[in-house]
Amino acid sequence: MAKQLLQGNEAICLGGLKAGMKFFAGYPITPASEIMHFLSKQKDFNFVHAEDEIAAINMIIGASLGGAKSMTATSGPGFSLKQEGIGLAHMMEVPVVVVDCQRVGPSTGMPTLGAQGDVLQAAHGSHGDIFPIVFCPNSVEECYKYTIEAFNAAEQSRSPVILITDTSVSHIYETVDIEEIDKKIKIQPRTLEPFGTGTRHFTGLAHDGDQPKTKDAENYRRWIQGTKKKQLKVAKDYTFYEYFGKKDSRTLLIAYGITSRVISPLKDAYAIFRPIRMFPILDELKIIAKDYKNIVVVEQNEGQYMHEVEALLKKDVKGIFIHGGSVSLSEVKEKLEILGL
Repeated sequence: MAKQLLQGNEAICLGGLKAGMKFFAGYPITPASEIMHFLSKQKDFNFVHAEDEIAAINMIIGASLGGAKSMTATSGPGFSLKQEGIGLAHMMEVPVVVVDCQRVGPSTGMPTLGAQGDVLQAAHGSHGDIFPIVFCPNSVEECYKYTIEAFNAAEQSRSPVILITDTSVSHIYETVDIEEIDKKIKIQPRTLEPFGTGTRHFTGLAHDGDQPKTKDAENYRRWIQGTKKKQLKVAKDYTFYEYFGKKDSRTLLIAYGITSRVISPLKDAYAIFRPIRMFPILDELKIIAKDYKNIVVVEQNEGQYMHEVEALLKKDVKGIFIHGGSVSLSEVKEKLEILGL
């Protein structure tokens, strides 16, 4: 098949189907609704228009336990509602994929305009300590590719994996050569056997095997450290990033999603680092950043990733924060001048 003209959300659907997705549950919300529209028309596929976002996340957990690779998709308000279910999937070690097409918030916010305000929620949204793997594509091609990788990582880690986009990436149309991508990517088989293959017990309680352990501190400590170690080990297999531009510059710009595309023309004057696996935060960034006097994170929020980078590097990191659903190269240049860079 020749190159196809696809929307970002359509590419997410095709990536999921390629990965072996057999079940989707969701609730309509801008700018993610096209994912539901597309999948509702698929033959030999299990699709549920859920009554709400909470039902959708719990449905995909149940479907995954039943043997089907499963996904849901939403935006900010719905993503907030799904956090309890995401935590449940972590505790039960259930592989699912959650897509969050970010828009301006908080609350209903500006539904048709893009933002990057869910970054910290993607990593830390559920109560308790969880260590999700989070991917952030910046193109239609990457929407396809990293949806597949999200399913792969979910199966390998036995945990929910988050794919965050924004309105621009979800709604943009670009040509994609799916056959070329398929040649370079492998599909992770199911690791979780379905019900009917043996007696097992799944619970949101702290547990040891099939036994609830709600008062055993030592058991919980073993579980949390084991979970963290497993997540970090799996994440190393998904070390995706871009590093380009004027590498002998004194300044390193960090950006992700659509913002990374906006600043890419600055590559002749600055070095640019683009994390694709947003979390766990990349160790490679720590190594690369040592060569630069100035580190600047450009993002469509009030410095959510900047603070994560600052904690990683243990040095002062500057931020360019862009709000209101619109980001332009001229605005970034102006703010770099204000910073004296």
